[in-house]
This record gives sequence, C-alpha cells and structure tokens, in this order.
Amino acid sequence: MKLRLFPRESAGLDSLALMAEQLVAGTQTLAELLGARRGDFPALAETMRQHEGTATAAFSTLLTTMRTSFINPLPREDLYALGRLLHEACEMLTGAAELVELYTLERIPPRGADVLEILSRQAELTASAMKALNDLDSLEDYWLEILRLAKRADHTHRILVAELLENHSPASFARYRSVADQFAAASTKMKAVATQVGSIIVKES
Repeated sequence: MKLRLFPRESAGLDSLALMAEQLVAGTQTLAELLGARRGDFPALAETMRQHEGTATAAFSTLLTTMRTSFINPLPREDLYALGRLLHEACEMLTGAAELVELYTLERIPPRGADVLEILSRQAELTASAMKALNDLDSLEDYWLEILRLAKRADHTHRILVAELLENHSPASFARYRSVADQFAAASTKMKAVATQVGSIIVKES
C-alpha cells in the first residue's frame, strides 16, 4: 500500500459499506418473498423499499461527505461510481420484489431461486469488499470471484428465460420474465461494482 502522509476521512467508506449491507438484506428479503404466500407480499415488498431507502440515505451521506471532506479515502469519481452502482443494484432488487407483489407470482420457477442464490453470494462478497476498501491489495480475489459469479448468473438467466418461454403462456411468460430480468440487472450492477474496484486497484497500485 502507498504511504499516506495525511489521514483520510473514512465516512465515505462507511456509507458504501452500509449500502452494500442493504444488498445482503435485500437478497434475504427476496428469498423470503419467493417462499411466501400472497398475503405476505405487501409487507415484504415494503421491507425491500425500506432497504432501498436506507441505501438512498447512505448515498446522500456519501455525496455530502465527498463535498465537505478535505481528504477522501479514494478519488471522488471512484467513490461516486461505487455509490451509484450500489444504489442501482438496490433499486433492481426492489423492482423484483415489487413485480412479485404486483403480479402475485406465488410460484417462482426453481431456476429463479438458483439465480437469487448467486445474487446472494455476490451481495455477501460485495459487502465484505466495501468494508475492505482501505486494503485494496486484499480485493483482487473478490474482483475475480464476482466476475465468475456474474457469468454463472448470465448463463442461468438464459436457461430460465428459455424454460419460461417453453412452459408458460405469453402473458405469464412476460410477468415472470420481468422478474428474471430484474435479477439479471442486479447481478450486472454488482459486476460493475467489482469492475470499478478492479479499476481502483490498478490505479492505486
């Protein structure tokens, strides 16, 4: 690691860590939602919106910190990019939950649960990485593992869409496909977070 002559403000990293924790909480809530009865959908969807609200508040704190801190822990453009991507990933998870509620989708195909399991692992790794941004040398394995998981998520998503098309009417296919696409988008956002971390590692090395 480079020698730092002046201490750096850590509040920005704390905000990123809090945002990433909402991804973990969001995948857990989605897992509950996929196994719930329709009567429980509104409460669980509201819980998802609360996770997103927490992430939004943390993003706002991050922006304030970047404007007011003399020395930031990372370049401002990198902090902003990470915050934006984490927030967008939270939005994707919330969108999936709201679609399950709106369409009352009580029977998500098993392949959808497989994608969510991959998302959960991506979220856990992302949360751990955001807590370790002050030690970039430790994050190369995270970067590579997220990319591997993203490929798995893409592959599983393609199979899921094919199975939905084969087994559902056009209207039913469209509803389930919209949820599947939200899952895929969340995975892509977390891949983008890892790619941004990889860029930081290269620049800071």
